[in-house]
Amino acid sequence: MSEWLSRMHEASRQRSYTGTLVVSAGAAMSASKIWHVCDGQQQVERIDSLTGAPRTTIRRNNEVITFAPESKTATVEKRESLGLFPDMGRTPSNQIPQFYSAREVGVQRVAGHLADTVEILPRDEWRFGYRIWSEQQSGLVVKIQTLGEQGAVLEQVAFTELQLDAPVSMDKLKQAMKDTRGYEVIKPALKKTTAEAQGWRLKEAIPGFQSMSCHTRETGQGLAPGQAPMQWVFSDGLASVSLFVEPFDEQRHRQEKPAAVGATHSVGRRVGDHWVTAMGEVPVATLKRFIQAIERTQP
Repeated sequence: MSEWLSRMHEASRQRSYTGTLVVSAGAAMSASKIWHVCDGQQQVERIDSLTGAPRTTIRRNNEVITFAPESKTATVEKRESLGLFPDMGRTPSNQIPQFYSAREVGVQRVAGHLADTVEILPRDEWRFGYRIWSEQQSGLVVKIQTLGEQGAVLEQVAFTELQLDAPVSMDKLKQAMKDTRGYEVIKPALKKTTAEAQGWRLKEAIPGFQSMSCHTRETGQGLAPGQAPMQWVFSDGLASVSLFVEPFDEQRHRQEKPAAVGATHSVGRRVGDHWVTAMGEVPVATLKRFIQAIERTQP
């Protein structure tokens, strides 16, 4: 399984392509046009929303800018991926086979391309399963379903049209990324840190999930140490969970009931003077374990 996952991961990094991508989650559906190009050293990608509010997102490696024409704002961020597919192999050690099993299902056509189909099923109740279609020649993921209990499809991402090795101009995409004329450029101030430095820890480890990153967001309000909003990210190599920690606000933070959109679930809980939200494409029970495990180590 590790070799197969590595091939898919490399294909997403090495191949140039254009296509139309459709995401369906419950009753909601969205579509985007995507251009992806790479030269072995860097990847550049543009995604235009075809449904909902107009949005253009351009990524160069981990630098991302999102143009919102209606509000005339351009938001600059650093992101490892645009979240179209699971970010394969993010965990430091290749532990995916410990928590998932894989079986070949057969060959199907997706967006006009023959694709090998594999089911990746969880070995415990703390994660969802996946059904993944990868184009036979390149290994590029062309469709993925997130599977809940009894194999129910919670969410699906699929190309409806795909041109492999398309002539995409990296220079043109880079130029579009820099052209912010007429837009207000917003750069959220993120500061790399550790949960421990911010006064937080997990009382118990959640099986398979390793800490990947931790950032605080500067609000410009001169908050005391440990009060700036924090995002702590965990991954098991396929699924990821984010813990968002912020000062408790009586007006906003009233809901402790779980919420769900497709495969993405969230749970909130008050911890002292803070509000913690756990969010990720995992079962609610997993988020509840995270949210019960996090505790304050500083006053």
